[in-house]
Amino acid sequence: MYDVIVIGARCAGSPTAMLFARQGYSVLLLEKARFPQDTLSSHYIHMQGMGLLNRWGLLDKLRDAGCRPITRQSYQGPGVRIEGFSLPVDGLDHTYAPRRYVLDPLLAEGAVEAGVDFREGCAVKDLVWEDDRVAGVRYTTPEGTETTERARLVVGADGMRSLVARKVGAPNVIEHPRVSCTYYSYWADVPSHFELYERPGRWIGVIPTNDDLTLLMTYFPQDLYNEVRKGVEPFYLDSFRTTAPELYERMREGRRVEQIYGTGHQENYFRKAHGPGWVLVGDAVNHKDSITARGITEAFAQAQSLVGHVGTQLHDDAALRTALKRYENDLSGEALSHYQGALNVAELKPEGRVEMLRHLVGHQEHIDRYFSTLSGACSIDDFYNDELLDLLDLS
Repeated sequence: MYDVIVIGARCAGSPTAMLFARQGYSVLLLEKARFPQDTLSSHYIHMQGMGLLNRWGLLDKLRDAGCRPITRQSYQGPGVRIEGFSLPVDGLDHTYAPRRYVLDPLLAEGAVEAGVDFREGCAVKDLVWEDDRVAGVRYTTPEGTETTERARLVVGADGMRSLVARKVGAPNVIEHPRVSCTYYSYWADVPSHFELYERPGRWIGVIPTNDDLTLLMTYFPQDLYNEVRKGVEPFYLDSFRTTAPELYERMREGRRVEQIYGTGHQENYFRKAHGPGWVLVGDAVNHKDSITARGITEAFAQAQSLVGHVGTQLHDDAALRTALKRYENDLSGEALSHYQGALNVAELKPEGRVEMLRHLVGHQEHIDRYFSTLSGACSIDDFYNDELLDLLDLS
């Protein structure tokens, strides 16, 4: 019998398994894929996530994986352009946006080094129940054998369509309609930093990634999804041409090296986070529009929060209930703020944001603090300090 079974070994599952193992628990980590395997992603790790990777001792491995460091960010909307970067976290002054076939195996390797029993190619089929409590999982091995393993706590880190959430009947406690759809691809020979462009009805993200490639990502309103998906490439290219003409010229000098990926199924919700013998992390507990690229960073933060609250008290019933409740309460703080921020951006209505940012032009400290609210290095409350309110003439 294990202390903890974690289902899903990507950005939420592997760190959760690793941190529980570092607490001295026996941990089984199950993943249906075989790494390395890519997945839909915006790739970007915000400064808050970089701080956690550094704390966990994994940042050097990411540096060695050949991803370009990012030290500059810009935003351009109707009538305004700002440039700067997030304030440091733990002395770190750069970020990365690794491909997922690079990042996910690296995280799983960190879990294995901590003593986790990691099994790939294992498809979880059901949960085991005892006395109205989740007590384990049933899964199929790569050889097709059905196996049962038991644990004190089962962690669902199995994504937006979480089997754990479905089997325990975890309801959505917050839910909003889909707001945008997104398409992206990878380009060679397109010089870039972390660039954002916006006009009404369009949003573009430009992010350097592995192998000297650049991720070029564009967003459309959800109500255009059925139309866009029937003619993806023309819509994709026209979005860059009409929203960021200078960038479009750079693209014409480069070349697209992969197919165009995308989705119109970006759900927005918070689920009930825990119950007897189970808990959810990552996209399984909270998913939102990817437009602010917060998914990876928040998966890291949730893993740290969950294991930090449980600590050494996994086998104390009362203490475990309290720990899981505290973890759930954490989700209603910073994570909820970023959720609301993502939905606001995903509306693709830049007018109010552009008006505020025009006031920041020429005030680099405030520009960097604005970028820091996106990275997690500065809270929204701290951003709107007295000096900024005077600048905005809102005090």
